[in-house]
Amino acid sequence: MRIAIAGSSGLVGRALVAHSRAKGAEVVRLVRRPPAALDEVEWDPAAGQLETGKVASCDVLVNLAGENIAEGRWTKARKQALCASRLDSTRLLAATIARGLWRPSVWINASAIGYYGNRGEELLDETSAAGAGFLAELCRDWEAATEPAAASGVRVVHLRLGVVLTPEGGALRAMLPWFRRGVGGPVGDGRNWLSWIALEELLRVIDFTLGTPVLAGPVNAVSLQPVRQAEFAVALGRALGRKATTRMPAMVIRLGFGEMGEATVLASQRVRPAALEGNGFLFRREALEAVLQAQLQPEGGGGPGG
Repeated sequence: MRIAIAGSSGLVGRALVAHSRAKGAEVVRLVRRPPAALDEVEWDPAAGQLETGKVASCDVLVNLAGENIAEGRWTKARKQALCASRLDSTRLLAATIARGLWRPSVWINASAIGYYGNRGEELLDETSAAGAGFLAELCRDWEAATEPAAASGVRVVHLRLGVVLTPEGGALRAMLPWFRRGVGGPVGDGRNWLSWIALEELLRVIDFTLGTPVLAGPVNAVSLQPVRQAEFAVALGRALGRKATTRMPAMVIRLGFGEMGEATVLASQRVRPAALEGNGFLFRREALEAVLQAQLQPEGGGGPGG
């Protein structure tokens, strides 16, 4: 397999590059700077430039490109950057494929469960309607940007990512300093749903998606066991051997992070991976606490309080 990966410097991208190479795949990384290695190909999505001759032989495309949604308040300029980093790249790839300059057998394009918006107790699957708000609209536009490629006959998968858990980065890494000090805990009333997936499981989902030709369109990349914020805090505290009872009021999130905090930290999304279940993906049926303990074993090995 020869796989082209855009967004290879991000949290999931770095892991996917290493995982793919370990499985024997040849990886080509799309980078927005002059190439510094033989496996790199320069592209400039904002300018509509891609060296197609160097990627045309890749039979798989995975696009994970996009600036960090949860980094800083969503000012007008920040929203524009979040949109451009996703839509420019996706539109360029779709146009390249639609024009016949590249014909991958499958294109996995990142999306997010932010597509569903804040939905409270509603159980959501891939057939659920898009929600309201900036993040939901961005995810909808992001997925729609792939349409020229799908119309040309390429299998396109919209991988709707849940909260990806790994101590290497993302939400978990941001929480760890607080929980290690014993001052972590649930946000708000703790009842909002959090749909998560371990990074190791996500890599298995990507492998499965690549090898399952009937999978196309939206695919929820989440575990079988969404949890409430309060449950997550307890599980993380136990994995670290720390108390997790310091509640952070929702108002603090709203004042500190504004719309971004409302849409990411406070939103409730109870998401089911129906497409994966229905097509035979075998989840590792571990509870959240077991996953966290495995990921954080060096920190959690000392038992409560140490």
